[in-house]
Amino acid sequence: MDFSLSIEQRQIRDSVLKVCSDFDDQYWLNRDSSGEFPEDFCRALADAGFIGIAVPEQYGGSGLGTTEAALVLQAISESGAANSGVSAVGIGLFGLKPLLAYGTEEQKQAWLPRIVRRDDIACFGVTEPNTGHDTTHLKTRAVRQGDHYIVTGEKVWISTAQVANKIMFIARTTPIEETARPIDGLSLFYTDLDRHYVDVRKIEKMGRACVDSNELFFDGLPVPVAHRIGEEGRGFKYLLQGLNAERILVAAGLVGLGRVALKRATAYAKERVVFGRPIGMNQAIQHPLAANWAQLESANLMAFQAAAMFDRGEECGAEANAAKYLAAEAAFSTCTNAVMTLGGMGYAKEYHVERYLREVMIHRIAPISPPLILCYIAERVLGLPKSY
Repeated sequence: MDFSLSIEQRQIRDSVLKVCSDFDDQYWLNRDSSGEFPEDFCRALADAGFIGIAVPEQYGGSGLGTTEAALVLQAISESGAANSGVSAVGIGLFGLKPLLAYGTEEQKQAWLPRIVRRDDIACFGVTEPNTGHDTTHLKTRAVRQGDHYIVTGEKVWISTAQVANKIMFIARTTPIEETARPIDGLSLFYTDLDRHYVDVRKIEKMGRACVDSNELFFDGLPVPVAHRIGEEGRGFKYLLQGLNAERILVAAGLVGLGRVALKRATAYAKERVVFGRPIGMNQAIQHPLAANWAQLESANLMAFQAAAMFDRGEECGAEANAAKYLAAEAAFSTCTNAVMTLGGMGYAKEYHVERYLREVMIHRIAPISPPLILCYIAERVLGLPKSY
């Protein structure tokens, strides 16, 4: 079993790092301070062809897989762009999976090339204020009226909605009490984010200031039936097509974030002299960082195993979830140890590791929390009874 990257994959990684080299630490420090969205960074990646890396060539992409998309996001994060860089472009790499799998040829021809070129910017609307991870009980309704649906409801923690002109979202088209199973009666849509009918409110948050998170309030948004992806009522199944890819790509990005934090911590430990010796000579400094390296590389193997399984069309729910769990825990531990290694300077913005620690937190929580991942593995892998 060969876990090494192919020549083409190494070239992809090197090319992404080259693009990212034009957006240095000071660029991301400035964006973190100002909150300005990094559109020039996103445009550079789109112009280089990386937004559409996993989109088939007939729709303007490169025709590669989730493995290559994971390499792109990992390199972005590892460059120092961290979670801000990953989140700014992530929807274009994982959010398109349901459209690719279940969209009509007409939909794919109309929508995908525009996303790849960044003529359109999409956000992804699943989470709601009162349902959290319990997607089957979401409250947003889409009621059909002739050739349109009328959408009402709320979404929360929707990234990039301040700059997006499109949205992919899931809504209930059949009341849950009229369905055989809670997963039935949900439909998936891709449509205009029309601010005449959608109130977008930014959420002030702990980290990743330059990539907005938002509450969305739908007040009678008209959505053409032609903007529904697949059959009515089967949206939950379609949504799953993107969730495993999302977990894999998030995991790869988290490994990249952990690696750049580890790089900064080890460099500082070699240079910082206290009591006449580099602090990196002390095992109290060495051992946590060495353990973090092992944890990150282990998570990386799981992430790319899951990516390979996804690209082969194999069931990979357990592996994708495990990759996200392992990567989030490893990256969080590494970013924490990086701050502690730098001591007081770790608390200073100019050394960047405090930003890494703030940014790592969101993907330790989302898109799925550690306890729910462990519940999934306990039930689906170990065969234990469902606990919720």
